[in-house]
Amino acid sequence: MIDWRQNLPEMKAGEVWLVGAGPGDPGLLTLHAAHALSQADVIVHDALVNAECLKLARPGARLEYAGKRGGKPSPKQRDISLRLVELAREGQRVLRLKGGDPFVFGRGGEEALTLVEHHIPFRIVPGVTAGIGGLAYAGIPVTHRDTNHTVTFLTGHDASGLVPDRIDWDGVARGSQVIVMYMAMKHIAIIAARLIDAGRDADEPVAFVTDASLPEQKVLETTLERAATDVAASGLQPPAIVVVGKVVRLRPALDWMGAAAGRVLTADPLGNRADAQKDSA
Repeated sequence: MIDWRQNLPEMKAGEVWLVGAGPGDPGLLTLHAAHALSQADVIVHDALVNAECLKLARPGARLEYAGKRGGKPSPKQRDISLRLVELAREGQRVLRLKGGDPFVFGRGGEEALTLVEHHIPFRIVPGVTAGIGGLAYAGIPVTHRDTNHTVTFLTGHDASGLVPDRIDWDGVARGSQVIVMYMAMKHIAIIAARLIDAGRDADEPVAFVTDASLPEQKVLETTLERAATDVAASGLQPPAIVVVGKVVRLRPALDWMGAAAGRVLTADPLGNRADAQKDSA
């Protein structure tokens, strides 16, 4: 049997590894992430890290919760970053475990810059971000050559908790065929209105995905115009990934986790002509 750890790097005392845990399913941990869990002395983890992932920690490892949830008492980001510095200076092997990917709306860049500021050695281990992996578990590809050649990833709120005013909503609406939004459920009424005002079709398909990649995953399909009303009526709770665009129409055929698994596609879900889908290669 091949030892998969054999050629993976050793976590050294006084180092901090910023590691992505993926959207939830422990099977989406990378080998580097699993190896880090098996070595770390202290694991500082986010609220969105699945508890099943933490079970891979080595015996005796200390778990420290550093979750930040909107609308709830949470540690300040600067305090979390300085805690990593403190633990490293104690000679601990420190794993900072973050849901998704640490560099995709995960504040990993802020934490890494603090480590640089204090001369702490670190490693970045990317993870599967929910805006790609979570949608894949919902049967929604972020790209399809018959729908889009562009995709935009954005956050639905800024550090103040409000809709980001530095986003060029008109530019996003006009320039990106598919829009994937993190942390957008709370402000979806405002965001949808801005996109429609900028020229997006009110009937454009939208999907909300909660508990992405987990057995309790839920998906709501609606339209841009009805998004706020339908998500309120659904009872779904954040966090959620929200996707706007024609790729949502592929879900009935590609919903491999749900009842559509094994379904034979008898019609083109995108409404394209058959001759437009021939391979050009």
